[in-house]
Amino acid sequence: MKAHTLETQSTINPEKAITFLQEGNQRFVNNLKVNRNLLEQVNDTTEGQWPFATILSCIDSRTSAELIFDQGLGDIFSIRIAGNFANQDILGSMEFACNVAGSKLIVVLGHSKCGALKGGLDAAKIEDLGMDNLNHLIYHFDDCINDIIKDGEERSSKNEDLLERLNVCNIKKTISDIRHQSSTLRTMEKEGKIKIVGANYCVESGVVTWL
Repeated sequence: MKAHTLETQSTINPEKAITFLQEGNQRFVNNLKVNRNLLEQVNDTTEGQWPFATILSCIDSRTSAELIFDQGLGDIFSIRIAGNFANQDILGSMEFACNVAGSKLIVVLGHSKCGALKGGLDAAKIEDLGMDNLNHLIYHFDDCINDIIKDGEERSSKNEDLLERLNVCNIKKTISDIRHQSSTLRTMEKEGKIKIVGANYCVESGVVTWL
């Protein structure tokens, strides 16, 4: 399979981009990945890149977007941070991906059993480990935790139901943050040039579900 070109990218709309990813995940789950000559794709992309989608995912070693969506070199922009949340630098990367490089879709990809979200639920214990930057990271999830936790419910990573609710809440909050904090991306979405969507990867089955 050839890498995308400016011409092929220009034929893709946001809905088609989602379809490409859905079909790729189906191939991944069925172990039927497309036969690609990666060295040929290196040569194809020497002069430029024309990815059709931008995927914000967690750094978790099980959630490589290129693999779980069966994509090749030059197909997607892959942005990764523990807990798949957005900050100013990530928003800038997304603006470049969509408004400069022509990406048609932003996917916020969460996943089950996320270690960063577990850390958010166990913040008091993590704090005792004395890692200042990690402590800063896990408090990104406090707003979601406070929104979804029930009266008397155990705040713990061992609470699997709470953890999964937090996962979904975090995906939705990140989408909201992207729209509110980037006028560029918000305008592009309103004009139909891009879509911003959420998805959830199951580390047990390999299946991606779409929010």
